[in-house]
Amino acid sequence: MDKFTFVHMGAVMRPYSIVLGGSRTASVQVGHHAFNMAVNLSDLSMPQLEGLKTQLDQEVEFLTSSISQLKVVQAKYVDAKDSLNVLNQNNKGKELLVPLTSSMYVPGTLSDVEHVLVDVGTGYYVEKNVEDSKAFFKRKIDFLTKQMEKIQPALQEKHAVKQAVIEVMTLKIQQLQQSQQASQMVGTTKA
Repeated sequence: MDKFTFVHMGAVMRPYSIVLGGSRTASVQVGHHAFNMAVNLSDLSMPQLEGLKTQLDQEVEFLTSSISQLKVVQAKYVDAKDSLNVLNQNNKGKELLVPLTSSMYVPGTLSDVEHVLVDVGTGYYVEKNVEDSKAFFKRKIDFLTKQMEKIQPALQEKHAVKQAVIEVMTLKIQQLQQSQQASQMVGTTKA
């Protein structure tokens, strides 16, 4: 049987975050206080394990949602960067549809293929040339990629700790069933 331990911060089980460490240990952070007290997961009661699993479920959901949101934003930057490829001298003077809303367009003519207005956030737009715009979008894409790479290990750690908690819970349930069966057998042999 594997021994799963985590470090409990504080004496009372309160909302916490968990990070799996080496040799299947996990640190549990409660608030801003750090009291290191090793606790074997198998020493926890089922309600404590269920609470821990619920917390891990919430953290996994939050991290998964964060990665999804970053991917959506990254896809918008990739689309914007790719859209800049149509801005070249061959397309100057061509007619196009200019969006007024997501479902309404007006006809227009492409007159400047060297400059664009880039949304740099919070409603601010900056005029940039095409190459500077491509570099801007590349930086944004790279930044978002790095953020997702930072979140991914934390998500994997949460999954690993959750799996360890589930294994301990399963083991406890099996032990409880075995002890109930043994007590039933003892009761039937006495009768």
